[in-house]
This record gives sequence, structure tokens and C-alpha cells, in this order.
Amino acid sequence: MARSHENPDVLIVGGGHNGLVCAFYLARAGLKICILERRHVIGGAAVTEEFHPGFRNSTASYTVSLLQPKVIRDMALADHGYRVIERPIANFLPLGEGNYLKMGGGLERTQAEFQRFSMHDAQVLPAYLDALETAAGLLRDMVLRAPPNAGDGLRALVEGALQVRRLRGLSLAEQRDLLDLFTKSARDFLDGWFESEPIKAAFGFDAMVGNYASPDTPGSAYVMLHHVFGEVNGTKGAWGHCIGGMGTLTQAMAKACRTVGVDIRLEAPVEQVLVDGGEVAGVRLQDGKEIAASAVIANVGPKLLYERLMEPDDLPADFRRRMKGYKAGSGSFRMNVALAELPRFTCLPEPGEHHRSGIIIAPSLDYMDRAFNDARLWGWAKRPIVEMLIPSTVDDSLAPAGAHVASLFCQHFAPELPDGRDWDAEEDRAADAVIDTVEEYAPGFRALILGRSVLSPKGLERTFGLSGGDIMHGRMSLDQLWAARPVLGHGNYRGPVKGLYMCGAGTHPGGGVTGAPGHNAAQAVLADRGLFRRLPFIGGARPRRSNPPGR
Repeated sequence: MARSHENPDVLIVGGGHNGLVCAFYLARAGLKICILERRHVIGGAAVTEEFHPGFRNSTASYTVSLLQPKVIRDMALADHGYRVIERPIANFLPLGEGNYLKMGGGLERTQAEFQRFSMHDAQVLPAYLDALETAAGLLRDMVLRAPPNAGDGLRALVEGALQVRRLRGLSLAEQRDLLDLFTKSARDFLDGWFESEPIKAAFGFDAMVGNYASPDTPGSAYVMLHHVFGEVNGTKGAWGHCIGGMGTLTQAMAKACRTVGVDIRLEAPVEQVLVDGGEVAGVRLQDGKEIAASAVIANVGPKLLYERLMEPDDLPADFRRRMKGYKAGSGSFRMNVALAELPRFTCLPEPGEHHRSGIIIAPSLDYMDRAFNDARLWGWAKRPIVEMLIPSTVDDSLAPAGAHVASLFCQHFAPELPDGRDWDAEEDRAADAVIDTVEEYAPGFRALILGRSVLSPKGLERTFGLSGGDIMHGRMSLDQLWAARPVLGHGNYRGPVKGLYMCGAGTHPGGGVTGAPGHNAAQAVLADRGLFRRLPFIGGARPRRSNPPGR
């Protein structure tokens, strides 16, 4: 049973999924843990809420793949109501003029689909997937391990060598592919494999998710890789729908936490992390109440933690300067719409498997590049990149009979509008641009809308504390990855003040609903307290071979 801790060992600021994961492992090891969540509901950005009478949906985070199997097993999430349904196909791209591209459903089926566009691309697909899987396998090996920390001397050297030892087993071609993925633009990487523009768009879309950049931006190929290292129900690279929405996942996590005694407090916004004599002393809430603890773990992003929740004088000067340069702002815009019925796409008007997939409106890399440049110039893309999911096709708990809910995840929308304009005054116009874009491919879509909710970058920050509306807690670029996330010397989940830790997506391995930062931060806390052995690594069955990756 949960209990209220008047003198907790550890305070966790923010009740997002990583905070819940971290709390579970620490409480299981015997520590007294208290989570302080600002909102009225636990779960951070992974929550399910009613947005129109009778219609519920995931409010921000909206699909599942990257959540670590170890976390699922250790927290016994299935026993607490967590269930995921894999998509029948990964993605569906309406292309205009009655044409479309379907991704997934098995290698042979995808090759057959590719043959309509390019025989060459169909032939090279297996080699491409093997290259991507080799790189994704390296990521999987590193996800649940803290990066070697710069400044830790021999210990860091040994840990670094252990983590990259798999590189020795790579062929020269595989090493070249890996280098390309970490350094090249998505376009340059995909141009080296494929000739069809729709096929390159199908893969390149992942490089734009939560990434305010062009597909021509160096390093954008890595963001594409980041979205394929997950799995659903043992199928590598697959994505799926959490029954009941993403809030069912975090409610299951909260139940697991309560079984090990975690104290979860809602509507408890933290105003400041308190420091005394160079060590963490606890927190002060916005109502003035102070709670003492010898350790504070921040589940919020680095920008919010270090620029708004801490006194500047409590941080080293060089660290403050580095964090000022930390880049956040993913260019994301999030909508939910209540629909009277399923949309009818010009290319495939009747109900089908495409309605249960990720519906991607981004028919070429040039389209994505124009979207980014429009956003930089005008504030948002005139024709945005849109991913639509219609989870009510597989989950009738979300909408009344015959009706549907659709998630619209959109890029590119400037974190800050040019010319001093304010998102609160502009978000409806931007939302109309999204609807107009869908309408081009599914005429009549606007008329189906019974209600909608809109979260601009400013709305995402105000609602969920995501600095600049950044769903990743910070740019996923080479200078802000692995041991340098959020800054070199503090990539091991420990802050620059004794007793301060970080467990959010602003630490390795970065954004997405992975649970990995929470898991790894818990290991750091337990190691510092001499309790590390109480957090065993539980192995599991290897996942089966993936379908072609997609979201």
C-alpha cells in the first residue's frame, strides 16, 4: 500500500513515466520515495484525458514502441492493466493523385509494395533493414546503461570500452553505416540507399519526429535511428496502441509504485530545489511548504530544472553557461479531434488496415524541407508534416459507438513565433493549417470534426512543463547525446550539486516513452548509497525479427 512519507529519503520532481519508473526501483530497494506532481493527474505527458464530451484520447504522447521490456517485466505492468496492440501495417502514406504507399506487414509484402515505385528499392530493402538493425542493436545494448562520465578517469575509460566493445565485431561496411547514421542528414543517408522519393519519405519521416530541423540537417539521420530501436510484444521496430490510451500505461506504473510504498502527491508544484552548504536539502513547493530530503531527482527537463527551479548561485558558473546553450524546442504541435466517422482518403476511401496504421502526410523529403523553412520564416509550416493515428479503430473505450478519435502529431511549428507574435493568439490558425492539410488527402475531413483540442509549443510547455514545447526534453543532436546529455561531465544522471539527480528524457538515451532514464537514474542513486545489488538485471527472451520500421 502507498504511504505518506513525512521524511522521505528521496523526492522526485515530476510524475512522468520516467519518474514513476525511477520511484519503483528505488522503493523496491527499500528507500522512502515521494513523487511531487504539479498536475491533477499522474503521468506527465503520457496521460489519457477527455477533450470533448464522450471522447477521450492520449493528450500528448500517443504511441508505444520504445518502452523497455525489462521495465515492463520488472513493474509487472501487464498485471496492472497495460496492454498494447501492434499495428497491422506500420505506416500509410497518401501521395496524391490516387496513389499511396503502405509500409510493413512483413518483409515480402513491403518489397512487393516497393516494386510499384522502384524495383531497385525493393531489392535493397533487406540490406537496408539489416544495416538499420545492426545499429539499433548497438543502441539497445546501451540504453539501460549509464554512459561513461567525462572526468571520472580510469573508471570512465573502462566503462566506455565495455559499452563500445561490440564495435570490434562490426565489419567495415557496418562501421561505415554506423558513422553515416550518426553524422549524415536523413536525405544524404537515404539517398545512398533508395531512388524513390515516396520510399525515402516513408523512412525519413522518423527523422522529423520531435526534431525541429530539415531532412538536410546533418545528424538528422540519427533521429531516424532513434525511433526504430524499440519493440512491441517482442517484434523489433514495431509500434502499437496502448489500450485506454497512454494514461493506462502510467496508471499501471503508478499502481506498481504504490505496491512498493511510493508516496504520490498530486497538485504539488515545486518552486525551487533547496541547496544548503553545496548539498541538496529538499524542495520548496509553490504554496511555500518545504520538504526536506537528502536527494532530489528531477523528472523535468534540464532547461526547466537549471534555469527555473534552482538559484543560479547554487550552480557552478561554467555549468550555468553550458546549460544556457542547451538547445530545446522540437517544433511539435499536438491535436486531438473527435470525428463523427472515419475519414475517407481519396486513394483508399473505404475502411481498412490503413486506418489502423500511422497515417503520414509528408509525401517527400522536399515537402519536409519546405515545412521546416516555412516554420522558420512564418512560424509554422503552410503544409505541415502530419502523423494521424485513429486509436478508436482498435479501442472502443475512447469514443461513442460509430464515432472516432484521431491523434494529430505535427511538425514544424516554431518554438517561438517571429515578430513577437504569441502562440495563444495564433494556435487556432495553425490548427486550421493542419486540418486543411489533411483535407487535401481526405476531402470532407473538416466536416467530420465534432470537437478538437490544440497544444501549440507554448501549450505543451504550459501544460506539461516541456521547455520550448520540446517533447524530447532537448535537441537530439550529436552534441547532446549519450555522455553529453545534457552536458559533458553530467551524463551519468548526477547533477552538479551533491544529492541532485536527473531521470528525464534530457538524459541518455533521450526522448520517447522508454523508461530507460528512470531505470538508469535509480541505479545511480542506489550505487551512491551502496544499494546497487538490490536492483538486479533481469534478462528475457530475445525479440523476434522486426517488420520494416515505422511509427
